[in-house]
Amino acid sequence: MATLQEILAGRLEERRSAALYRQRRTLHSPQQPRVNVEGKSLLSFCSNDYLGLANHPAVIGSFKQALDEFGAGSGASHLVSGHSLPHHALEAELAAFTGRSRALVFSSGYMANVGILTALLGKQDQVFEDRLNHASLLDGGLFSGARFKRYPHLDSRSLAAQLGKHSNEDGLRCIVTDGVFSMDGDVAPLPQLLAVAAQHNAVLMLDDAHGFGCLGSTGGGLAQAVAETGITVNEHNLPILVGTFGKAFGTAGAFVAGSDELIESLIQFCRPYIYTTALPPAVAAATRTSLALIQQEHWRREHLQHLIQRFRTGCLQLGYSLTDSHTPIQGLLLGEAGVALAASRALEAAGLLVTAIRPPTVPAGTARLRITFSATHTETDVDLLLDALATLSTVAAAGEQA
Repeated sequence: MATLQEILAGRLEERRSAALYRQRRTLHSPQQPRVNVEGKSLLSFCSNDYLGLANHPAVIGSFKQALDEFGAGSGASHLVSGHSLPHHALEAELAAFTGRSRALVFSSGYMANVGILTALLGKQDQVFEDRLNHASLLDGGLFSGARFKRYPHLDSRSLAAQLGKHSNEDGLRCIVTDGVFSMDGDVAPLPQLLAVAAQHNAVLMLDDAHGFGCLGSTGGGLAQAVAETGITVNEHNLPILVGTFGKAFGTAGAFVAGSDELIESLIQFCRPYIYTTALPPAVAAATRTSLALIQQEHWRREHLQHLIQRFRTGCLQLGYSLTDSHTPIQGLLLGEAGVALAASRALEAAGLLVTAIRPPTVPAGTARLRITFSATHTETDVDLLLDALATLSTVAAAGEQA
């Protein structure tokens, strides 16, 4: 019988041979457009720091001040003695920001999504999820024990048909979707989902991890952007609204916003919340400053949109295929995992850090370069990326002709 080490070694070799092996890179610098990766200076296009707040002086200043006042760690879970004044203040400000009654801070986005779904759903319930939802949403739906259905990506008509086919008089029916999808950068059809949920008496949960800060006039995310078109979006027809701090906020952690009953139920029944040490108070304090900057500094979203459009125009002129996205997440589709990995390595040799995304993170045959932009990038940065992609395209074309 093979040993554990032999079995694991075989699995790892299979992943290597399929060009699917993942490796960590060690940064020796803060998150910013130009980073130091293991001693090499690279222009980075793979961070989720969309608004450039992770290294913002005011955010860092709030962090340092809170360290002096509250210390490095929270010391316990929220329900024991770990719930500090910065946590409480942040939750109140997030509730106001999202237009909801209350908010609850979690230590991570994965923990929030798994915790919410497992706390609210059980065997008597049903959950319907977009096929390309983030792993944390899919895992939460599976872990909940509810009857689990997946609908085709962005297909609200198929979702409605599934809801019509699978009635459930005894339990909850929950529709779960990302706001901005993390690998494609496209956006959920929220107006249609609101209508489907209302028609079929279903609860709608939106994880807008990649939308907060980037969408809406004050960075309120997809819900705000849709509301600004005249469609009613509130805690009644969108009762569960989730966001994370590790993207546009530039810090770490997550939150859910909704009714008083929702938040109290999670405090009572959400095991990942109850049994996890609270986020360090200094992180909560820094996030409060990020939240203020998101709402005040509109230029960050405006500049970001300009960079995105500049990139898409240039990239399409080069003949590349992009995902249908007007968010900071731009997927440059290359097909096979080995091709995407080779492209990432070629770009690094040219001084750019761009991550190759391969199965199982994305479906087979859709391996890509996941290119992300920050408000701290410049037009020159975008042009350098386009020049490198042009060289890559020329080399690939020459290889095909040979």
